[in-house]
Amino acid sequence: QVQLVESGGGLVQPGGSLRLSCGASGIILGIDVMNWYRQAPGKERELVASITSAGGTGYVDSVKGRFTISRDNAKNTVYLQMDSLKPEDTAVYYCNAGIRTPLSGYRYLDIWGQGTLVSVSS
Repeated sequence: QVQLVESGGGLVQPGGSLRLSCGASGIILGIDVMNWYRQAPGKERELVASITSAGGTGYVDSVKGRFTISRDNAKNTVYLQMDSLKPEDTAVYYCNAGIRTPLSGYRYLDIWGQGTLVSVSS
């Protein structure tokens, strides 16, 4: 069974940095777009950053210039480098990807990680 596992969350002071990682495990034939979402307390989940298999990226306006998404296709892993963190970045961060498996045929399954908490506070 394919799964995504995030790591790297924690408590950081405003202005600090964190690097999130998300690795896919299982029998994987291909990974399409990989995304990072976040959900703050009392708010809806929002898309933070995306990266295509070719390396094209996109960001929500609130993190442009501060966050960088990257991926290592050989390791089936996506990263989110978060710099100049602000208290409003506090949220549970979720990894999401379209993954093709032997059982899915040509379809990409929508797979989610369990989430990792990022807290920005002094």
